[in-house]
Amino acid sequence: MTAPKPPYRAEHVGSFIRPDKLLNAAHANKAGEIDDAAFDDVKNQCIADIVAFQDSIGMPAVTDGEFRRRVWSGGVSDALEGMGIKEAGTLTFKDENGEVFMPPSLYAEGKLSRKHNIVTDDFKYVNSLSPQGQPKVTMASPPVMHFFLGHESYDPDIYSSDEEYFADLTQAYKDEVVELAEAGCSYIQLDDTALPCNCDEDARESIRARGEDPDQLTDTYVKAINDAVSSRPDNMFAGMHMCRGNLKGLWMAAGGYEPIAEKIFNQLNIDAFFMEYDNERSGDFQPLRFLPKGKVAVLGLISTKTPELEDKDALKRRIDEAAKIVPLEQLALSPQCGFSSGGGSGQVVTEDDTKRKLELVVEVATEVWGSV
Repeated sequence: MTAPKPPYRAEHVGSFIRPDKLLNAAHANKAGEIDDAAFDDVKNQCIADIVAFQDSIGMPAVTDGEFRRRVWSGGVSDALEGMGIKEAGTLTFKDENGEVFMPPSLYAEGKLSRKHNIVTDDFKYVNSLSPQGQPKVTMASPPVMHFFLGHESYDPDIYSSDEEYFADLTQAYKDEVVELAEAGCSYIQLDDTALPCNCDEDARESIRARGEDPDQLTDTYVKAINDAVSSRPDNMFAGMHMCRGNLKGLWMAAGGYEPIAEKIFNQLNIDAFFMEYDNERSGDFQPLRFLPKGKVAVLGLISTKTPELEDKDALKRRIDEAAKIVPLEQLALSPQCGFSSGGGSGQVVTEDDTKRKLELVVEVATEVWGSV
């Protein structure tokens, strides 16, 4: 029998809540109480545990939980020589009462180059565990390093244009993809906040105010993403998760996918789109009408922003609603985001909540599609 390959019907985005053992080790390492080798041992132990957890509930793809990163985008930013941060941005994190804070943005303070691999070593370790599920690696997408500052994402003495900036940035991804393929990786996922946030009308107005065209940005980002994955072999599956910001229950943007849907579905060389659809801020399913044959929309109907467990029958009704626009065989199910995009303590869901929600994903997928 041929082993199953992605896209799977039951999916998840990648990050998991850091266990106390890992958080305590991080604090001890920062305080100089344990060395880097001891900290790495704890990371490895915790990753082995989270991979075993994913296998235990029947997830067909498994990740390392992003346990080696400080934050979700850290895998890329920490691997790039020349990448720093700037205390500025376009969107703030919000809750039901309004704005909470503006996060810092990634900023190229020097010429960018890959000083070490981004996730290849991470893949090798997960693969060495011989998991039942297929190892998947996740990386922040290139537009994440541009959207929030636009033309001010780089030192003008280093880069004179977006084209020059993205040429160096995407080269790092191309090199990484080659190395991943050589290591045997065949499932990658880019995590993107830029394109879905470019659907938010407040963000689009801010982009216009800084002298840029939001629709032209979509074109720029499509090219950057395609360049980033251009070195992947035919047997490497590529997904892209689109997120409007997720930090311990907070979000950054709202608005349906209509402003970007036709371009991203038809022009991106991406096989599956992991889409937030957990509440009204994500809009309706109508943008799925642009999804071409051969590509999959992974419906993020289960929220990682609340511990409340979704109703199984309500999930099935929403899948049926989406299936009126795009064939059921082009759909899959997942949580709307990772379970720990911000890392650290203060998470809004627990490890038990995570288990219940992922078990629900597997159960619904099996009942709707006949398998995961």
